[in-house]
Amino acid sequence: MYNRRNKFNPLWNSLVLRTKNGQQYLGKVNMIGINFEDNHVSTRLGNHPAMLILRHECNANLTFKEGVKLLEKCMRVLLHHDRTFDNLFFFGFPCPFLLVLL
Repeated sequence: MYNRRNKFNPLWNSLVLRTKNGQQYLGKVNMIGINFEDNHVSTRLGNHPAMLILRHECNANLTFKEGVKLLEKCMRVLLHHDRTFDNLFFFGFPCPFLLVLL
């Protein structure tokens, strides 16, 4: 990414990194090469409204069901911010798919 940016032909993507050298890590690299790590990361439209919800309501002992409800709340807020989204979305987990209709 750095090499392409220096040639003024950048890749217009943002990457979320989960592990680093085998250690637990959560970080993000944006489209111009700026990187940072945090307890919660998001990209694009979710950078502002969803991150506020996650920082305020997420805690260390969150159950799976509470996490899914928190994710639904974030998706509802993002849906209201950008009406180009469809009101039907799927959460993919190792368990069966969860269908949410807003």
